[in-house]
Amino acid sequence: MKRSITGRHFDLTEAITNYAQSAVDVLDKYNLDITTANTVISKSEKKGFTVEFIVNLKDKNTIVITQNDKDVYAAIDLAIERVKKALRRHADKIKGHRIMSFKDMGVEAEAVTDLDAEDIEIVPMDLELHKPMDFDEAVDALREEKKRQFIVFNDHEGIMRVMYKRADGKFGLY
Repeated sequence: MKRSITGRHFDLTEAITNYAQSAVDVLDKYNLDITTANTVISKSEKKGFTVEFIVNLKDKNTIVITQNDKDVYAAIDLAIERVKKALRRHADKIKGHRIMSFKDMGVEAEAVTDLDAEDIEIVPMDLELHKPMDFDEAVDALREEKKRQFIVFNDHEGIMRVMYKRADGKFGLY
């Protein structure tokens, strides 16, 4: 995780920098692939100190927390508690979801060959979570995969399409 601490309209002391650094170090325990954590501490005449934490996560989510207080240390403490709460909620949201793709299931995943009509359970998938592919990438991905039987991709008009393996080794397209 890249970290940066910036002071606006006043000079950061080493004690403030170390305090903010130790507050940001606590965020590693959430195991959320935090790419960057920026801290901006500014001083204004009316509000006292404003601490802003900008935390960028790997999956393109950004958490921005701003806290005002007369004391810079109190502002850092309050802001980092709010960041922790936001990260806990994000972690719970991620862990609470079902498996969304064959890749998430692992190498043991196999396509179902025989189904009973009574045993069918339909699990909705959010197609926006997957990286869009074009036609050639979809063909290459299906050739490489041994267990996966279908793949979703965007065609030239941006419409979601499904490509699947047929029993005769050819590919079908919906």
